[in-house]
Amino acid sequence: MYVATVPNRNSPPAILLRESYREDGKVRSRTLANLTSWPPAKVDALRAVLRGASAEPPLPSAFDIVRSRPHGHVAATLGILRGTGLENLVAKQRSRQRDIVNAMLVARIIEPGSKLALARGLSARTLTSTLGEVLGVEQASADEIYEAMDWLLVRQDAIEKGLADKHLRDGMLVLYDLTSTYFEGRHCPLARLGHSRDGKHAKLQIVFGLLTDAAGCPVAVEVFEGNTGDPMTIASQVQKLRERFGLSRIVLVGDRGMITSARIERDLKKASGVEWISSLRGPAIRKLITGGAIQLSLFDERDLLEISSPEYPGERLIVCKNPLLADERKRKREDLLKATERELAKIEAAVSRARNPLRGEANIALRLGGVLGRYKVAKHFRVEITDTTFSYSRKQGSIDAETMLDGLYIIRTRLSEATIGAEETVLAYKRLAAVERAFRSIKTVDLKVRPIHHRLETRVRAHVLLCMLAYYVEWHMRRQLAPILFDDDDKHEAAKLRTSVVDKAKRSTRAIAKARRKTTDDGLPVHSFRTLLADLATITKNTLQPKRKDIPAFDMITKPTALQAQALKLLGTRL
Repeated sequence: MYVATVPNRNSPPAILLRESYREDGKVRSRTLANLTSWPPAKVDALRAVLRGASAEPPLPSAFDIVRSRPHGHVAATLGILRGTGLENLVAKQRSRQRDIVNAMLVARIIEPGSKLALARGLSARTLTSTLGEVLGVEQASADEIYEAMDWLLVRQDAIEKGLADKHLRDGMLVLYDLTSTYFEGRHCPLARLGHSRDGKHAKLQIVFGLLTDAAGCPVAVEVFEGNTGDPMTIASQVQKLRERFGLSRIVLVGDRGMITSARIERDLKKASGVEWISSLRGPAIRKLITGGAIQLSLFDERDLLEISSPEYPGERLIVCKNPLLADERKRKREDLLKATERELAKIEAAVSRARNPLRGEANIALRLGGVLGRYKVAKHFRVEITDTTFSYSRKQGSIDAETMLDGLYIIRTRLSEATIGAEETVLAYKRLAAVERAFRSIKTVDLKVRPIHHRLETRVRAHVLLCMLAYYVEWHMRRQLAPILFDDDDKHEAAKLRTSVVDKAKRSTRAIAKARRKTTDDGLPVHSFRTLLADLATITKNTLQPKRKDIPAFDMITKPTALQAQALKLLGTRL
């Protein structure tokens, strides 16, 4: 560090505390504090200390670090939020509400928690980072945070329209999927009992659907009541894409539970300019096989073929057979069958034991129900129960019929081959994995949308919207940080390594090397997204108080390590 005097034209010179550092082999400097208002005696005293002159007290004890605030992860995340233009989509003009929304988005990424915890984390007395200080919302109360949520929800349509204008175009693929998340409490109108994807069948839940572009970048989210079926949400999404986003040609990609034959007939066929890509359910595939439309022997030499069927007029059916997936499903089924048999054997032993045997058809059936419901393979067992006996056996015919479908899936679409080839159609359907990754991030890994404690319907909707917008920021961060994350940063090579679209996706040689060495080609440590944020958090903003009372306190930011400097460079963010 050194004190620099900078000429200032016709005004007195500026006195600045600066620090020199190297970047890309060049010497650069940055300003740490403006000392222009200091009396000359104070400036001279600081110069003497920095030169190592014989000053009292010695340099190591000349300052007290009175407070340190984690800062690097805040600067990185807030920089991307602004760099993507999301801040301006929320509101073009700066306001108290926009600053609080920014704080909620950044906090959801760096340290997800409740809104009450956020208010405490922003406060100058109980802060956990520089977030409140940087955005000027140190005094934001819980009530202000809730009011900012209400303010944000009113702007949802405009924000999503801005995201759609940025990421969607006519004729592009639009990915759509639905998930559920459990709810704490009993008073929200959206909370209902329904099919729980979280395994919380006794809890109320909400359902929300996510629209993304072909790369998985989120564009819009909508919350539904917890007992809403997947297919019933299709019509509202088509209407949103066409009317709110102004798209005249849409190719909607959804899974087999979403775009069903009934939805195609009722909602999609009537909408001009709307095309779709989906897949068939197991029973429909079995019907095509038994009807002779699919010859399984054809897959001895190929893994993909295109057929047509009078059952699906005007549609192309692309049949795929993945032998690796077939082997995995066979192994998993056998494990489940054996696990079920072990439990059934215990019931059989309890019924046949000499001392205190299990008796009564109802009692035996009650215990049986718990076993069969655990592993979900009841259809593959034949059981016989009386008041004093119990026996079981496998239904080999049922098992063989299901085995026949292992590794087999059929993509369906109405798009012509001239518009999109068979392989491109399969790849388009497989892009739904990007939405599944978004759900994992939003629900568990990073953003932790659950559990939901809000009682008001509007607050629940605003909470889910916040999580979607936070994932939008994270999605961009991951892409830019990919070279120093375990994520694959060479998708082009990975695509070339894939010998067939039916095969499992491959990783590039660079991604494999990063995972093996745990370092980049430059020797920097490789991180996951979460651990990299934790590393950046060690860049702190420190308040230093000189021991000499005539010298005021000043702030100083930790010098980044080589890895932290690289991360900030990739993000295009400054501290």
